[in-house]
Amino acid sequence: MSDEITLEILDAGEEAAWDEFVHAQPAASFFHLSGWRGILESALGHKTYYFVAKQQNRIVGILPLVHIKSLLFGNNLSSLAFGAYGGPSAENPAVLDLLNERAVALGKELRVGAVEFRLREASGRQRPTKELYERFVKPILPSEDENMQAIRSKQRNVIRKGMKNGLELQVGTVESFYDIYAESVRNLGTPVFPVSLFRQMMTTFPESTEILTVALDGEPISSALVYYHGNEVCPYYWGGKFAARALKGNDVLAWKIMCRAAERGCTSFDFGRSKRDTGPYQWKLNLGFEPFQLYYEYELIQETEMPSVNPLNPKYRLFIDTWKKLPLPLAKLIGPAVSRSLG
Repeated sequence: MSDEITLEILDAGEEAAWDEFVHAQPAASFFHLSGWRGILESALGHKTYYFVAKQQNRIVGILPLVHIKSLLFGNNLSSLAFGAYGGPSAENPAVLDLLNERAVALGKELRVGAVEFRLREASGRQRPTKELYERFVKPILPSEDENMQAIRSKQRNVIRKGMKNGLELQVGTVESFYDIYAESVRNLGTPVFPVSLFRQMMTTFPESTEILTVALDGEPISSALVYYHGNEVCPYYWGGKFAARALKGNDVLAWKIMCRAAERGCTSFDFGRSKRDTGPYQWKLNLGFEPFQLYYEYELIQETEMPSVNPLNPKYRLFIDTWKKLPLPLAKLIGPAVSRSLG
């Protein structure tokens, strides 16, 4: 039997084998799971390319890619847009080389501006790298007291004040979450994702996702769509009402998510990514999370500079300031048409 490594597009019916490989690879993430292909195509309307490397009919590497072509935000191929992490995952460097080469070749075929790899660790390849985001992680300890003591003292007091306000944890619905999330991102000047994205996430990963909300007298205050992957919990999408700041709703929700994850046997809390020197960045530090640099690397194809689609880019300042002023119903109506191309 040949030891040759072949590269193929993932076939229908091979999803279980793909996901088995993902769960066996420490460097792979929730965003590598095969279910994202349907979400990216159906809920967001993008073409995907899920490459499988095989040797002796066994999966030895994977690479999920999504092609986003937009008049507003450019034409790029990404692993993986709409997720914090991505890139190729493989058993050895030779397979990684093949997957990287295939991604670049596809980028040239599609005549994209750039091919993006969102990596937790630097690849060591000589290519432009954006070091804008850091990932926040902390261990979940055996007892509530240990977890509370791992939070900075000032932030512990904030959480305790919030709990005295009578906030209670609820398992919510996509609809209740979406209203809070839409208001929250509108206030930041960011277009909201379509509700179909969250519905399809919950449907695709029913055992690995849930909506967690803190409420006051039954009224939702802060809410998050949480995913579980291996021994890890991550509240990836988050929203808080205006009242959340005064009631300490976001702080209590972060604490309640940690406690619930501990009950499920999780040992690691991944609080996603944040840009340096921002409010969310400092807040996560105060909660006891440790930052780890993320490496978003690019193979430039048609472009001469890395894409810069983020709120810190001055050319989007007028757009952001205008979006913040939109009535919420209008922001919810037109936001999904824009956010589908943001990645």
